[in-house]
Amino acid sequence: DFLNTLLEGEESTIVDLTFISNEQLGKQMVDRRAVFDIYCENEKGEKFIVELQKSKQNFFKDRSVFYSSFPIQEQGQKGNWNFELKAIYTIAILDFVFDEDKEDKEKYFYKVKLSDVETNKVFYDKLTFIYLEMPKFTKPLAELNTHFERWMYVFKNLDSLQAYPESLTNGIFKSFFAEAELAQLPLDKQREYENSLKYYRDLNNV
Repeated sequence: DFLNTLLEGEESTIVDLTFISNEQLGKQMVDRRAVFDIYCENEKGEKFIVELQKSKQNFFKDRSVFYSSFPIQEQGQKGNWNFELKAIYTIAILDFVFDEDKEDKEKYFYKVKLSDVETNKVFYDKLTFIYLEMPKFTKPLAELNTHFERWMYVFKNLDSLQAYPESLTNGIFKSFFAEAELAQLPLDKQREYENSLKYYRDLNNV
């Protein structure tokens, strides 16, 4: 739901996601490797890299372009191949602001594609970079107008919420808060929950 919200206006709509190994190796043992926070693929074979970056990092834009090169290269096929690629989406949720954009207080959502510099028309639409500068998002709960803003609010304020906001307890957000609550539990409580869930499923299956 979150990714589909970010992709609003794109031709691509995700129906199903498969999580795949987040460790990407080069073709040779000596090549560099990349470890993504989340790496997944939709039913059409399109790839999604999701990065959550808490601390400011030099050359982060360069890093995100470098990361996108791994799922591009892995699509190469031996033998006869016509070079057709599936789309790659790199999403970066940032807890910092790019220096070159810090004066633009209102803009916190960036969707970047390869475009012609004269016409501004998209030249290649299968490589997309989305950057979310979370510190710039300051809307209070009462002023949220869109589904996208609700997602931004949840990501920005999850660690400080004392209770579920009443306006965000339906549908996908109810599931989201349930997962977040489980992730907050101490490790022994998480294991206790998982064991309880396994017992329930076994009983239900029998």
